[in-house]
Amino acid sequence: MHLLGYSIATDYPNLPPRHKIIINTINPHSYCEAKKDKYFFQALKSSDVLLPDGVGIVWAAKFLKGKRIQKIAGADIHQRLLEIANANQQKIFYLGAAQNTLNLIAARIKKEYPNIKVASFSPPYKPAFSQEDSEKMISSVNNFQPDILFVGMTAPKQEKWVHAHKDSLDVNVITSIGAVFDFYAGTVKRSHPIWIKLGLEWLPRLLQEPKRLWRRNFISTPLFIKSVLHAKLKN
Repeated sequence: MHLLGYSIATDYPNLPPRHKIIINTINPHSYCEAKKDKYFFQALKSSDVLLPDGVGIVWAAKFLKGKRIQKIAGADIHQRLLEIANANQQKIFYLGAAQNTLNLIAARIKKEYPNIKVASFSPPYKPAFSQEDSEKMISSVNNFQPDILFVGMTAPKQEKWVHAHKDSLDVNVITSIGAVFDFYAGTVKRSHPIWIKLGLEWLPRLLQEPKRLWRRNFISTPLFIKSVLHAKLKN
């Protein structure tokens, strides 16, 4: 479904693919950021699958297209891919986050999905990676030869890095899921399912991390609504 200049998926992708597939997510904040960042826009635009990770995108689809679509968060696609990997005895790789977080993820994977082989790499914490950094990251992934690569380095850095290096990564499925690393590791608590069902997953997170998340809720959300209303008037 084409919405606000993007081709947005209305359901989970059919997997496993016959070729490399890049899965990203979009929400009102990332939409607004992509309007200011051309390379981020290109990264989202070139996604093989772009999932609606936000009630704002779900609302826009209904308001502009009259279509009801399902919100599919990064945590949802993460779980779906883990189930597929476990059923097919596949290998997965986590790229991003601190080593302690990665260790907690590996321990949980071993317990919940025993058929999965897992490896990881914690890249340096910096605003931008050097060529040497990226080469180490790519080598770590390719040496393990995973079926699925999860990237968690916050948006838009993670999507832009994947877009720049996807041709060098020897893996079938690549998806950027940001905060899901911390959710799954248990180092950050995801909103209760009741809040998620009500379409208010953002509220508890905002209360937990107001300094980091206030901009996306009080600046990006109104700007997104303005864009949607403008698109409606154009039609």
